Amino acid sequence: MDRNLPHLEVIGFDADDTLWENLPYFLEVEQQFSNLMKEVEPDRDFSKALYQTELQNMALYGYGVKAFTLSLIETAAKYCGGSLSSDIIERIISMGKGLLRHPVVLLKDVETVLHSLQGRYRCVLITKGDLMDQERKLKESGLQPLFHHIEILSNKRTDDYLRMIHRLEIHPDSFMMVGDSIKSDILPALEIGSQAVHIPFHTTWQYEIPEREFSDLSFHRIERLGQLLDLLK
Repeated sequence: MDRNLPHLEVIGFDADDTLWENLPYFLEVEQQFSNLMKEVEPDRDFSKALYQTELQNMALYGYGVKAFTLSLIETAAKYCGGSLSSDIIERIISMGKGLLRHPVVLLKDVETVLHSLQGRYRCVLITKGDLMDQERKLKESGLQPLFHHIEILSNKRTDDYLRMIHRLEIHPDSFMMVGDSIKSDILPALEIGSQAVHIPFHTTWQYEIPEREFSDLSFHRIERLGQLLDLLK
């Protein structure tokens, strides 16, 4: 093992946009929604309006498709007023259901990496979002048997990682988190004294963009998941 990775026992993997595609489908629906709403107000930036609604609702709804769909409907209601028709509501609900039915598309190297790590480390899935949707995606992915432990959280904060470390009965420095989000995957892991590997996805939800650069922090950066095996040699 790399001398920079001492005592590593457990590797945690983010799911959405680390193991399988997720954000591009939300962005497609966001564009569909914007096109629909421009029939009502052609000059308004509905992507920006939607994001503001999501921010306001996050503490109440959390993350995931259902929360997203409720925010779509609320944004439509705000700007349509009395002209919000049942047809528009039905079309928005249909968009949300489309996300919930979307096939799971694994990213490159996922199966190879997870199979290669079996017997060497305990692999843990750590994701946030809607419980039923994340369970569905995990089942359809075929990856569930490759994980020693699965965490579907309402959020990914320092306390959430500490509780997970306690459940796994390990010391923080023997844990490594692998994910695409600096804000949700990398920073909380570093804050509890764990190791972290950042794999940037080609697009990032604006909520997950950190407020400053973190070039001063010590974590590994790789371009694709397959490079994790080289890191662990």
